[in-house]
Amino acid sequence: MILGGFFCQTAFFNFMNPLPSLLIAFRSLKIHKLRSFLTVLGIVIGITSVIIVFSAGEGLKGLLLSQIESWGSNFLEVEVKTPSTSKTSMSNATSMMMGVNITTLTQADAEAIKRYANIGNVYSAIIGQAMVIRGQEAAMKQLWGVSASFIDIDTSEVAEGRFFTDEEDKNISKVAVIGQTIKENYFAGQDPLGQYLKIGKNNYKVIGVLEDKGAVMYMDMDDVIYLPLTTLQKLVMGVDHVMFIMGNLKNQQLAQATADDLTQIMRERHDITDPNKDDFAVTTMEEMMQIWGTIFDAVTLLLMAIVAVSLIVGGVGIMNIMFVSITERTAEIGLRKAVGARPQSILAQFLWEAVALTSIGGVLGIVLGVLFSWLIALGAQSQGWDWPFVVKPIALAIAVGVSVAIGLIFGLYPAQKAAKKDPIEALRFEH
Repeated sequence: MILGGFFCQTAFFNFMNPLPSLLIAFRSLKIHKLRSFLTVLGIVIGITSVIIVFSAGEGLKGLLLSQIESWGSNFLEVEVKTPSTSKTSMSNATSMMMGVNITTLTQADAEAIKRYANIGNVYSAIIGQAMVIRGQEAAMKQLWGVSASFIDIDTSEVAEGRFFTDEEDKNISKVAVIGQTIKENYFAGQDPLGQYLKIGKNNYKVIGVLEDKGAVMYMDMDDVIYLPLTTLQKLVMGVDHVMFIMGNLKNQQLAQATADDLTQIMRERHDITDPNKDDFAVTTMEEMMQIWGTIFDAVTLLLMAIVAVSLIVGGVGIMNIMFVSITERTAEIGLRKAVGARPQSILAQFLWEAVALTSIGGVLGIVLGVLFSWLIALGAQSQGWDWPFVVKPIALAIAVGVSVAIGLIFGLYPAQKAAKKDPIEALRFEH
């Protein structure tokens, strides 16, 4: 036990005084420049990926949350939801993407919501698509059917013409308000007001053009055509339900209480007694930001798990090259032992060599990761996205820690093998 303790203390002392071992390690790396570079390449790629994943994840998260914040915090949304699923669950999102159509939310629900004391105004909406044609230009475009109050609640502004009225909505009028991209694609150099677009089977008169909105949740909102709600329902989609209802709050401090009360009102209207059977979800803006923040954190962790595979592969590469290095330097190990070097010193030398390799890879990876993250943010900003360039200190700390840990973990076994070599046999070794 005494000898074992002494051995551990000596090994610890050698490792915590790395300068001699590091000098030998860097001398060896300098001799084999190409091999050292190829060895650390896997670590460089892995650490670069770590930085990019963290930075891009934070950038995407910041972009999306800033877009949600731009809507204002005094809103809540009532939207359709697959029964027996949570509004934040993957099963609900998957069901919607697979085309599960919930048709129980209606304009009558919007009127009931509007009557609630803390609700100022509401608009209902449904989203569809149809072939839009004018002259030689023809493409499938996204259509938003919204009630006339949309322009009073949403942050959209009319740049030319006007928005449609309640009367036009009730009369199923064939009028349209277009985004800037639609204007450029279908009316290049022309005044679109008073002109017509063929949407589906009917011609619609353009009465307004919205100001630039940019991308919202990665959807180009300037490439959208807005129709009166009932017009899209009856003439294009052949339905009478809506997909979501947005309401603004008179008192933002009562947001959660309002959401709870509206949930009860909706259950009564839809004859739902079991909350698990809810075919709708009421979400405040604060909840929406929390939900999307959680989603992005989960995606970041998933990507980190994938990146970890490349780091493990890089670690195996380190281990293999250390075995090759030890084999090539067997005589050197024997000579050092013959002149009095302890096994602990040999272990520390090769362990520090492994750590030096991974640390160099880590530093290069951090530099490249920060550079690529900055270029990604710059590219996104050039496209008009409010994408922040974010590199958190925690990401750099993790990158450094992972680099050192890989060196220690994957360098320990080869270093132990080197430390245990018999000096006499080692001196007899020939390449």
